[in-house]
Amino acid sequence: MREIEHYTLSNGIRVVHNRITTTKIVHCGIMLNIGSRDETPQNQGIAHFWEHMAFKGTKKRNAYHILNKLDSLGGELNAFTDKEKILFYASLRDVYFEKAVDLLTDITFDSVFPENQIERERNVILEEMAMYLDDPEDSLYDDFDNVIFTDHPLGMNILGTQETVKSFRRKDFRSFIKAHLDTKKIVFSCVGNIPMEEVIRLAEKYMGHMPRITSSSRRKRFTKYKPKEVLIHRNVSQSRCAMGRPAYPLKDERRSAFFMLVNILGGSGMNSRLNWALREKRGYVYSIGSHYYPFTDTGLFMISFGTEPTQMGKSLQLISEELRRLKEEPLGIKQMNAAREQLFGQLAMAQEHNSGFMIMMARGMLDKGKILPIEETYSRIRETTPQTLMELANDIFDEEQFSILRMEPN
Repeated sequence: MREIEHYTLSNGIRVVHNRITTTKIVHCGIMLNIGSRDETPQNQGIAHFWEHMAFKGTKKRNAYHILNKLDSLGGELNAFTDKEKILFYASLRDVYFEKAVDLLTDITFDSVFPENQIERERNVILEEMAMYLDDPEDSLYDDFDNVIFTDHPLGMNILGTQETVKSFRRKDFRSFIKAHLDTKKIVFSCVGNIPMEEVIRLAEKYMGHMPRITSSSRRKRFTKYKPKEVLIHRNVSQSRCAMGRPAYPLKDERRSAFFMLVNILGGSGMNSRLNWALREKRGYVYSIGSHYYPFTDTGLFMISFGTEPTQMGKSLQLISEELRRLKEEPLGIKQMNAAREQLFGQLAMAQEHNSGFMIMMARGMLDKGKILPIEETYSRIRETTPQTLMELANDIFDEEQFSILRMEPN
């Protein structure tokens, strides 16, 4: 069992730490409760662009010094942006922990957005957008977000559009940060062999001097959903399909049980029902999976796969049959026990990855104000019954409420 400690700075920034005495590597990061859903159609892509620009110059470091500071020590410095979060994070030997805290706070809070670097990075992001369009799986996911969350910020591409990316100037980054930065919605997360007292000391040293910042911006709730079918043509050899609908939000009590149901249907295991029916028994697909992404006020359930164009119809029929079985046929005792044990194992292995656990702690603090112990998650899974799974299947696996996106070869 992991022991997790908390601390809150006077400005509202929260610190969460898990000390592990058996490692010499520390993973730490600053997560902000800001993401692409906080954008508008006019500035979409600016959160992701900000993530890039954080590495391009601060009040006391230029781009070379930022990128070289931890790399020269054998460490790693990175970042990501998703729909609701931005994370700047580092991994390195624990003897250099203070260097990581110093650098992370510098790039997070003191970027200066040099105009020449904005122009250079603009081209990098345009190349990134082209790369994603060349990857049919990534572009399918992004396009499906837009199908489900049409006319809502959750449906906008995290990378933005060519038009918006080409338009950003220094003032746009500063305006976006000023509108959304809130110290109560920032978490510094850490996993490694560092005493909590030292974590607090360095957090106070590098973040404690910051004034309390409050944002009045509020996220637009997603309320309007209408199923639709969309067909697009791309320069691909396979037909690809994404299908699904909105699902349960982060704080919904049904979330753990629904995650179990989605895992049974098309989780990462080779024994998932969809993988067994379409790949192992018939060879129609190389990979197929079902996914569940919870957000603050809604969620997304989707199934995605690729197949030969002539096999698309038969594949959709098989998927429909597996959905029907979960709605109408309760799992037996052996099936339930096996599903529980599989999920227990997957969760336990996920907790073995210290970098991933650092990210999970930060998310937990921002989303729920706490980190759910794995034993509590296990308890919820044990309490899930076959009847519960059937009820959830009938609630979400209503195909009349599914949207379908198909990507066909030109």
